[in-house]
Amino acid sequence: MKKAPLVVIPLVLFSMLVIFLFQGLFSDPRELDSQVKGKPLPEFTLPDLMQPDTTYTPDSLKGEVTIVNVWGVWCVTCAVEMPYLTQLKNELGVKFVGLYFDQDLDPDFGTKTLTRVQQEVTSMLRRYGNPYAFNIFDVYRDTSLDLGVTGAPEHFVLDANGVIRMHHIGDINERVWQNKVGPLYQQLVAEADGKKEAESTKRVGE
Repeated sequence: MKKAPLVVIPLVLFSMLVIFLFQGLFSDPRELDSQVKGKPLPEFTLPDLMQPDTTYTPDSLKGEVTIVNVWGVWCVTCAVEMPYLTQLKNELGVKFVGLYFDQDLDPDFGTKTLTRVQQEVTSMLRRYGNPYAFNIFDVYRDTSLDLGVTGAPEHFVLDANGVIRMHHIGDINERVWQNKVGPLYQQLVAEADGKKEAESTKRVGE
């Protein structure tokens, strides 16, 4: 009778393992809640990729709804989604800001020069389309790490106050835009426009 618990324990552990694996099999990692959702962007001061004398901070992304797109020329999926992002920019006025990091650039040891990076980026944007208002150069990848980025492409939808309202892992294609990212983006734009209109009305009334 005393040996019964020893038999039960492995069965319980095995059952828990099966349940865990079963859930993982049918779950979508893109739907996992991000640790930064509902929070402002982490603090940073980073240069413009093409004009390093220009620097950006989280305040640079306030004032209108923005989608921050983490990408790199080394990312095949980034190239695949770029024409559609450019279409969204041109047809719907969606504001994309690139957060760029390069796998082959070592700022301390100079594995690749900044000029080389700029040339590769320019070539890729000419080939696939340029959806970006500007590109922030995440030189040491610190900001990407603070955002919990695990690869590219990844997207962060910011409201007009600079708060992260969605973290989407993977590309944005027509299906993803229509079913997931687009509805939130349009909602946030409507909210921002409504707030501006209310403030304008208030100023006229004063």
